[in-house]
Amino acid sequence: MGPQHKALLDAAERLYPGADVFDRRFARNKLRFDPVFFALLQGGLLPDRGTLLDLGCGRGPLLALLVAARDQFSRGQWPPGWPPPPLNLTLQGIELNPDHAGVARRALIDQARVTRHDIRDAAFPPCSAVVLLDVLIFLEERDQRRVLERAAAALEPGGLLLVRDADAGAGLAFLVTRWSVRLPEILRGRLRNRLHYRSAKQWAGLLESLGFSVAVEPMSAGTPFANVLFHCKKRDK
Repeated sequence: MGPQHKALLDAAERLYPGADVFDRRFARNKLRFDPVFFALLQGGLLPDRGTLLDLGCGRGPLLALLVAARDQFSRGQWPPGWPPPPLNLTLQGIELNPDHAGVARRALIDQARVTRHDIRDAAFPPCSAVVLLDVLIFLEERDQRRVLERAAAALEPGGLLLVRDADAGAGLAFLVTRWSVRLPEILRGRLRNRLHYRSAKQWAGLLESLGFSVAVEPMSAGTPFANVLFHCKKRDK
């Protein structure tokens, strides 16, 4: 990790001064070890304007990284060759877990709006981008489709949907991914919770059926997992 990556991590972690050590370190480690967050910045994937809706935002690591990126960019402390971060994008997150939503809300006060709702029922505002990172597998298949349909309805024409989830067709790497999620569920006593996976082909087919053009990018660099990122653009009707 280069010094400018570390500076971004430090700036994001500083947004959590009132959080306990576990929550603060969780957010930092999520940003450090999960490749998807820096990929969004380095790839310039997010729009500069409109509203970004982070569904199932957890403790808000993505939103914190975007806030930190704006600050670092304004200070001239930005990695060479990277596109500018989205400077004019309104940030909003929705999270069901009350503790996680509270951590995110306190960290991002005046920088992003975080509300506590179930994404299966929450109202989605009009937006230019929707992000779902490792969220859909926790929903029944009918609810996966329903949330995606509502995200599509909230997006403006040409709007961006980014979905990162596991590829159930990826063999051994998928088994590692599945157990990396299943084991924490067991340790939390959620023995009856079923997770609902699809192959990358099935995810892409579902997204295309909902009016998106879809590109698929592997998103497991540096990890043993079988995650993929779906870049979805809402087609004009």
